[in-house]
Amino acid sequence: MYVRKSDERGHVQFDWLDSKHTFSFGHYRDPEHVNFGPLRVINEDFIAPGAGFDPHPHQDMEIITYVLEGAVAHKDSTGGEGVIRPGEVQVMHAGTGIVHSEYNHDLQNTTHLLQIWIFPHSRNLKPGYAQQNLPKGDGLKVVVSGDGRDGSLQINQDALLLAGTLKADTTYVPTKGHKLWVQVARGDVMVNGTPFTAGDGV
Repeated sequence: MYVRKSDERGHVQFDWLDSKHTFSFGHYRDPEHVNFGPLRVINEDFIAPGAGFDPHPHQDMEIITYVLEGAVAHKDSTGGEGVIRPGEVQVMHAGTGIVHSEYNHDLQNTTHLLQIWIFPHSRNLKPGYAQQNLPKGDGLKVVVSGDGRDGSLQINQDALLLAGTLKADTTYVPTKGHKLWVQVARGDVMVNGTPFTAGDGV
């Protein structure tokens, strides 16, 4: 197993943002941890009340926002606009180019989220935006996929994002030829008999 412990991640802090980077990103440069297959970014962000990212561009990337606490207000150049709260997931297709902003919609409390970037299977695709509620119930649920299975949000890559509250002895076997990354968002988990805690990646 390839293990990325929480306290080994890159750490970037500003007066309004506290961010942990699993892979080399922005102000954190680490040639030993650049990506994992098409998985390019897992950033765990804590955004101060009312603060956030001013309008900025992206291109040729599938960007997924998963809010754990608080709320994020999103607006982009395709006309996509919404507030993402816990229990919801957002996908942004950067494609040929998109400009967007993200702000903590909560003016009283810090917002805590995971932002995940995945390389698309092709360049120069049409940009776009989608958001929906997460599936209900315990166990792993398909949240994002390359084929829109089980009503999940679709991305331009042969990849699955599953999320949920795990029961004991949960088993997941990836499709043959696929890599598998486990990111612990909260609590503690055993992966193949090895213990991990919030922030760890395997």
